[in-house]
Amino acid sequence: MNFIRLVPNVFYHDIREALKLFVDCLEFRIEHDEIDSKNPFCVVSKNGLHINLFQNADLASEHNPEFRLVTEDIQSVYQKISTSHPEFLHPNLSQVTLRPWGAKEFAIRDVQLGIVIQEWPKK
Repeated sequence: MNFIRLVPNVFYHDIREALKLFVDCLEFRIEHDEIDSKNPFCVVSKNGLHINLFQNADLASEHNPEFRLVTEDIQSVYQKISTSHPEFLHPNLSQVTLRPWGAKEFAIRDVQLGIVIQEWPKK
């Protein structure tokens, strides 16, 4: 069995909140756009990552996912986000921190989703 990609679905009360985080802050681009349809939906992507974003209030109320995005340069990611979108920094992990398991991490969040940005030591 060979899988080549994991594509999560994330549900928002208002899909425009998702676009603030993924497109404006994290610089994903919209690959598929049904944002103005009866059932708003889009696919965002960046560097081979894909995420399906849906506007569905019922499902958004049931799901509050957390993702981890791994980078090889956490300091530059942190600098860019903390400068351009500091409102997304999670109050419990708002600085790059060396965690007990060896990864450097900081976290961001919006109204629906938590994202931990991490960098593992080079081997």
